[in-house]
Amino acid sequence: MWNPDVYLAYADERGRPFYELVSRVNADAPRRVVDLGCGPGNLTTTLAQRWPHATIEALDSSPEMVAAARDRGIDAYVGDVADWAPKPDTDVVISNAALHWVPDHAELLVGWARRLAAGSWIAIQVPGNFDAPSHRAVRELAGHPRWAEPLRDFGFRQGQVSDPAGYAALLSDAGCTVDAWETTYVHALTGDNPVLEWIAGTALRPVRSRLSDPEWEQFRAELIPVLDAAYPKRSDGQTFFPFRRIFAVAQVG
Repeated sequence: MWNPDVYLAYADERGRPFYELVSRVNADAPRRVVDLGCGPGNLTTTLAQRWPHATIEALDSSPEMVAAARDRGIDAYVGDVADWAPKPDTDVVISNAALHWVPDHAELLVGWARRLAAGSWIAIQVPGNFDAPSHRAVRELAGHPRWAEPLRDFGFRQGQVSDPAGYAALLSDAGCTVDAWETTYVHALTGDNPVLEWIAGTALRPVRSRLSDPEWEQFRAELIPVLDAAYPKRSDGQTFFPFRRIFAVAQVG
C-alpha cells in the first residue's frame, strides 16, 4: 500500500527531477499527454497547466495514490504500467520514478516507440541509487537470517535500471532521437532519521508489505543506526542525502 502523505513529505525534492525531465519535452500542442505512475497527482496537475488543450491521461498501480490524484481533479485510474498501450492520439508519454518497479521496462520502451506516431515524445526518469549506502543497508539487513522467513525469496535487485548510455542506445535503436543524462541531487534533509523517512515512502515499501507491525518496528530500529552512520547529521542539523537519477527523453522518428 502506498501512502500519499508519506510520499509527499519530500514533495519539493521529489518534484524537481520531474520538472527537469518535462522541460526537455518540446511538444507544442500535444493531443494526449500520459503520466504513467502519476502518484498523488501533485505533479500531473502541472501537465494540464503546460498543455491546457491536451487530454491528460494518468494511471497508477496504487488505489490510494489514484484516489489522491482524483481529489486534485485528475481523471486518474488504477492500472499496471506493464499492461498500458498508447491510444492513437498519444503524443507525449511521461514516466517519472515508476519504471524501475517494472522488471522488463526496456521492452516496454521499445514497444511504445514502435507504436507511437512519428514526432511523439517519451520521457522517463528512474532512480539510479540502488548501490547507494541506503539501499545496500536495506538489502544486507533483509538478507540476515532473522529476517529469512518474512522476507523469503524477496528480490533486492541492484541492476533493475540501465545507465544513460544504455537508455540512449535502446531508444536510438528503436528509431528515436534521444537526450539522456544523469544528475546526482544532494538533498539537505532535516529531522530525526530523515533518510529512513525518505526511503520509507519508496524503497522500503516492499519490505513493509511483508512485515507485521511489530516486525516493521524492529526492522526500522535495526536499520536506523546503519543509516545514521552512513548519513551523519551535521552540526547545523542537516543530513546530506545524495541521490542519483537517470533521465531519457526521446522523440520518435
